[in-house]
Amino acid sequence: MALMKLLISDTLLDTIRRHGAQTYPHECCGALLGRAEGNGSKRVLDLLPLDNRREGEAARTRFLISAEDYRLAEKTARERKMEILGFYHSHPDHPARPSEFDREHALPWYSYVVVRVAQGQPQETTSWVLSDDRSRFEPEPLVAPTASHKDRG
Repeated sequence: MALMKLLISDTLLDTIRRHGAQTYPHECCGALLGRAEGNGSKRVLDLLPLDNRREGEAARTRFLISAEDYRLAEKTARERKMEILGFYHSHPDHPARPSEFDREHALPWYSYVVVRVAQGQPQETTSWVLSDDRSRFEPEPLVAPTASHKDRG
């Protein structure tokens, strides 16, 4: 698999971190909206925060996006002339890396951003892409867009 990178502004990363802190001790989740670039990179232009549909104690260690929420994300992306690039979620008091459960429920190509939230405070944020054979996650660099990566409409 060619090395991809996720172009995402510090402002959007801060929004993900704040969402994780707001929902602590439960996991937060949301969709990454943007455009795939010709060089294999993905450019996140917007976020769609979603409700974690898990309830009670399960929401502390898992997130669930309903089919209706997924359709909403697709519709929102289409309306904004974007596509779903992946999803983000938080790991309360756990490392910012995908779990085995995450791997079992992920799809190749999508980016999966994970923010560690320790004692209510957002910490490191990472991004991952599932390998084509679905056996493992590969780290995906998070890169702040530069002038050469500006939105060209």
